[in-house]
Amino acid sequence: MLGVGAASVAAAPQLQRALESFLGSAADKDPTGLTGLLPNGGGFRYYSVASSVPRRNGTNYRLTVDGLVERPAAYTLADLRALPQTRIVRDVQCVTGWRVPDTPFEGVRLSLLLDAAGVRPEGTAVRFTCFDGTYSESLTLPQARRDDVLVALRMQDKPLSHAHGGPARLYVAPMYFYKSAKWLSGITVTSRVRPGYWEERGYDVDAWVGRSNGRSDTLTV
Repeated sequence: MLGVGAASVAAAPQLQRALESFLGSAADKDPTGLTGLLPNGGGFRYYSVASSVPRRNGTNYRLTVDGLVERPAAYTLADLRALPQTRIVRDVQCVTGWRVPDTPFEGVRLSLLLDAAGVRPEGTAVRFTCFDGTYSESLTLPQARRDDVLVALRMQDKPLSHAHGGPARLYVAPMYFYKSAKWLSGITVTSRVRPGYWEERGYDVDAWVGRSNGRSDTLTV
């Protein structure tokens, strides 16, 4: 019995990774979003609003920074990894109610990329686009410059998987998780906030946890 128990413990990480891979692949091919009802062992739900999402890696991933900036740029994954990294550990709160406590995210502060690009005086907001070809999000410039807003490259102390929005995603620690756009490919400085995918469907643009969307969840900061 002890041997069986030890074998089960040893196999648990492999089983967890297999479950994540299966659910991620299923979500990629599920335009209904029903796979989002299935939690994995870490408590996350998988959801994509696109019928399929292409995969990107160190060879073909690019993140562009453009719009109302002085110095537009394009970053490879290696470029992003070479920049100073910030690690944040907070709860993740979904607007649908589920929460994953004490989740580490690590990556480049968005403010660093904005400063490098040189935001022009008329720039007051930031729009985010994704390589799924469908999803988008927005923040005001003050929100985007917060120290707890990252272009995340790692989650739970390992590289972001495709299912979790890898190789790079937005992470907005104090807001509901729909603001943390997966499969991030574009950062565009704009003159006004443009509602993102879910805001166009009724969700709040300012999505502070516990202070928006009619919810009273415990803050994630």
